[in-house]
Amino acid sequence: MTDALATSPAMLAQAKTRMRELAAAYAQAAPGRDAHSLMVGLPDVKLLFMPMGARDGAYDPEHHVIMINSSVRPERQRFTLAHEISHALLLRDDDLLSDLHDAFEGDRLEQVIETLCNTGAAAILIPAELMADMLERFGPTGRALGELSRRADVSASTALYTLAENTTAPVIYAVCAVTRAESDDGGPPAVGGPKELTVRASSAAPGVKYSLRPGTPIPTGHPVEMALDTRLHMTAESFVPFRSGRRMPAYVDAFPDRYRVMASFELRSDRAAQDAPAGGTSPTDAADA
Repeated sequence: MTDALATSPAMLAQAKTRMRELAAAYAQAAPGRDAHSLMVGLPDVKLLFMPMGARDGAYDPEHHVIMINSSVRPERQRFTLAHEISHALLLRDDDLLSDLHDAFEGDRLEQVIETLCNTGAAAILIPAELMADMLERFGPTGRALGELSRRADVSASTALYTLAENTTAPVIYAVCAVTRAESDDGGPPAVGGPKELTVRASSAAPGVKYSLRPGTPIPTGHPVEMALDTRLHMTAESFVPFRSGRRMPAYVDAFPDRYRVMASFELRSDRAAQDAPAGGTSPTDAADA
């Protein structure tokens, strides 16, 4: 096995496609997307809810049991169940499993498997037709992100990553909310300290090399802040507010959703290219691998 094969983006992309196919077929055969309905396709597997401390859930293939932490939010339980079902589907696909073991090993193999099961969970919980409908009606926008999360009854982060994977335009998505501000030295937020609007989660469409790090503050006067303050849907030519202070030109769509804002930043390739640093991508602004 070569290092090139072990880190091949093409291999991971193919594996994600296969995982989505397995998960979508499983979900299509299920009578619904509640816990009982989702387990119909695994008649030999028992579902248990129990306190699990810091763990959200687990799948025990030897004893044919899926365990879900009974202490976490129902929304999280549902995603975890779909994630553990994806583990079961993956283990039953000998060809995919063999390809993964040939291409990856050690910690990297475990990371890839967890990534694939997250991909599978999203495909189980978010019907492809709903995804296509949201993109057709609203485009790759913050509103599409908010509507997808609500209509699929999934967490904002689940909708975020799934929408990003299905977006062909050069877009960065983000879920923003008010949180405690970090200390001046970059340490953890102080108890009772000031609050600020920051990025909670972010994901970019395939091919976009940038993302927004969690904790990145949203500047005063930015359309995302205005959407939160006014509770109005905002669209404007603005910028991506990187933590480094860089401002990459982008068309911003900021959609208020309860206490948070679903945002999209469509990069302006002609101006973004001029804005890019001469030495390449800034480590602060680069998307996490």
